Amino acid sequence: MRCAQEDRAIAVQNDLQHYLKQIDEAPLLTAQEEKELGSAIQYAAQVDVLFRDGQISLAEKEEAETRAAHARDRMILSNLRLVVNIAKSYLNRGMSLADLIEEGNIGLLRGVEGYDPGMETRFSTYASWWIKQAIKRALINTVQPVHIPAYMVAMIGDWKRAQAALEHQLNRQPTIQEMAEHMNLSERKVRIIRRAVKAFNAPTQSGSADGSFGLSELLADDKTPPPEEAAFSNADAELIGKLLSRIDEREATILTLRYGLNNETPMTLKEIGVKVGLTRERVRQLERDALQKLRGALEEM
Repeated sequence: MRCAQEDRAIAVQNDLQHYLKQIDEAPLLTAQEEKELGSAIQYAAQVDVLFRDGQISLAEKEEAETRAAHARDRMILSNLRLVVNIAKSYLNRGMSLADLIEEGNIGLLRGVEGYDPGMETRFSTYASWWIKQAIKRALINTVQPVHIPAYMVAMIGDWKRAQAALEHQLNRQPTIQEMAEHMNLSERKVRIIRRAVKAFNAPTQSGSADGSFGLSELLADDKTPPPEEAAFSNADAELIGKLLSRIDEREATILTLRYGLNNETPMTLKEIGVKVGLTRERVRQLERDALQKLRGALEEM
């Protein structure tokens, strides 16, 4: 006789198969359709202001909001397969495929709201970043046990002994530089060990290798940064810094926020507008103008 847990698992699997069959029937969008739908969503974000200013009627406002709702539905439905494909690459990390898809769909919604059709970028390229970020955050928040390699366990022991010795000697917490000198290691490696210490001391730490995160997924690797988390190399960052210095400070700020150039999460046009005190449409105009200036500056270099 099957237990209740097995019945629930079968029900979830059946629901997932039905869901995958449904979304597989949704037609994909052309680049032109994406632009039209994205424009409808962008325009609807401005109608409250336009209505208050008397630039459009109540009927026009409601019509724009209805068009935007239909546009959102089409963009979401046509890209649910993208979420599934991305979610599959994160299997065996502590969450079921159904849960990964659910979290990825949240990222897709964020991508739909933030997409700017004027950027000449396909929506799937833009949305993939948000989908991956939503899934990664969910995986981290599930508090899975962290597997610490044996060699790192030994280095953690060295760290603790060095820290205790320096605290006794200095009567204070030692700095990273002091720890590096004492352990005869680079400061970068000491920082990595410090992060491993925090992971090792986490209350959920079990050292289980089954379904756990590897240490490399929790620690930054400066030599091989993941493509979705490190869009620019040091040379690229230096070049972008030079280019941004050639445009207006406000435009540079908007581009920095829009594309997360300071290792921050990229912001939507609406979020940037709230932060800098401008309307979403004005931010979009400034972004476009700034990009045109950067292209001109780049051609001169």
